[in-house]
Amino acid sequence: MTYVIHGATGAQGAPVVAALAAAGKSVTALTRHADAVVDGARVVAAGYDSVAELTRAYRGAEGVFVHLPMAPEEDRRTYARNILAALREARPARVVFSTSGAPIDPGTGGAASQLVRGLADSGVSHAVIQPTLYLENLLLPYVIGTVHERGALPYPIRADFPVSWASHLDIADAVVALFDRPDVTGPVSLGQYPAITGPDLAAAFGTHLGKDVVFEPITPEQFRTAVAPLIGEGPAAGVAAVYSALSTLADHAIAPENSAQKLLGVTARTTGQWLTDIGL
Repeated sequence: MTYVIHGATGAQGAPVVAALAAAGKSVTALTRHADAVVDGARVVAAGYDSVAELTRAYRGAEGVFVHLPMAPEEDRRTYARNILAALREARPARVVFSTSGAPIDPGTGGAASQLVRGLADSGVSHAVIQPTLYLENLLLPYVIGTVHERGALPYPIRADFPVSWASHLDIADAVVALFDRPDVTGPVSLGQYPAITGPDLAAAFGTHLGKDVVFEPITPEQFRTAVAPLIGEGPAAGVAAVYSALSTLADHAIAPENSAQKLLGVTARTTGQWLTDIGL
């Protein structure tokens, strides 16, 4: 049996492929391009917009790792419906879904919420990884470039706003663990605990780089302007809306009672550990 990984050539899927391959698992990498080469995996072309292709990819799988791509929310809802239809038909042994930080409150009506509700009704063994913000966001050229150029770490959160940051490497660790733990079901929060503030984040960069780094709060609109050339105006507007919503909260910390640390023994990397692991 094999483990089927969505977005296997992307930032979130590639570490999952690598972690499963390192553990000696058979891996099927789902991509949009049949000629893609993925180390340690068999490549299968399957699009989110085709129930038939997804069903063929999922059938007989020991596990499926799902995360929704960055796209207009209407498209993401369509992808969620197609994934659920394929899962109901193919009946893989286990599904792990990463929300990628998207809200799953039914009141939001978003694609991630739709997929979580559908998984709960599917009868398929599943778990839902709930990260908050990704450390990899800090590698955006605007952010990391400013760190190097003038010793400031710009990000659209308040200086006193604690966040349980997680990395894509942490996601991979949790996915591998969850595939081996069918007894763990439902939401699993993932991130640093206790949560850290922007100045804590900047201090970790400074220690790692051997230079003074200060945290620089910016507005969601400034962040939108900075990332739009990379991800497009529509997705950038959606990102800015997320940070505007976060600005109304007291924190963005995980719940320790359903954390990966408690349920799986998987502890999110510190910022310093992550910086070392990615070789920055």
